[in-house]
Parts: sequence; C-alpha cells; structure tokens
Amino acid sequence: MVTKVLMVCLGNICRSPLAEGLLQQKVDPEKIQVASAGTAGYHVGNPPDERSIAVAAKYGLDISQQRSRKLIAKDLERFDYIYAMDRSNYRDILALAETNVQAAKVRLLLETAATSESDVPDPYYGGEDGFEKVYSMVNEACARIAEQLQSN
Repeated sequence: MVTKVLMVCLGNICRSPLAEGLLQQKVDPEKIQVASAGTAGYHVGNPPDERSIAVAAKYGLDISQQRSRKLIAKDLERFDYIYAMDRSNYRDILALAETNVQAAKVRLLLETAATSESDVPDPYYGGEDGFEKVYSMVNEACARIAEQLQSN
C-alpha cells in the first residue's frame, strides 16, 4: 500500500513545494507519494517562486516542474498525512475536515522537528536569506518525517 503525504502552505509556491521536493528526495517513491497544495488559490498553475527553485537547486533539488494547486476537501480523504507549514494554514485545513479521522491526519510540519518554533515562516515578502532558513527548517522536518514513514 502506498502512503500519501500532502504538504500545505498558503499559496503553494514557497514552502510547500520545498517540502514536497525534500520529502520526495528522502523516501522510496514506490511506497510514499508526496504532493503539495495551498489553502489559497492565488497562484494556481504557476511554478514555485523563483527563490524557492533557486535555493532547492543550490542543494541539488529540482522543484521547477511543480505547479501550484489549491487544497480541496477531497484531499483530506485522499491523503494519509497532511502537514501544514504554520498554524494559520493548519486551522484552514482543519476547517475543511468533515470527520475526526480527517482532522487527525492534519499536523504542523515542525511538530516533527527538534525546534521550539511551531511555524515555518513565509519567506515570500522577504529576502533570499528567508528562503535559506525555510529550506533548512523544512529539510530537517522532512528528514524526521521520512524516518517515521519508512519505519512504519
């Protein structure tokens, strides 16, 4: 059986595409499928932000073929694990949950990381250093998620 994981941020162009690419890189694609979405539909059909593409490429990861899509209610049924990048998106995802089973699938990405922070900051309005910080945070969290998923 294939485990399906969804990474979610606001616009699906900065944080969640990085999380999708990083987790895909760390797991067996035959066993674990990873996708991403945004709670808002601002950028549907667009590639990731060029700064996300650049920071990923700097570390040997190509996310340029991804395209933004909006989270839909069916995603809570289709995916086994749904990771929100921050508390605001976490609440927006939970608002779509129709059952306790669906709500139980939703987690904060950084719950898995060894950090006191709960939110991956949105780097969209900042500089390149914000994308570096996000990459580092998401990479660590995805490493832990990959370990957990592959040990199941």
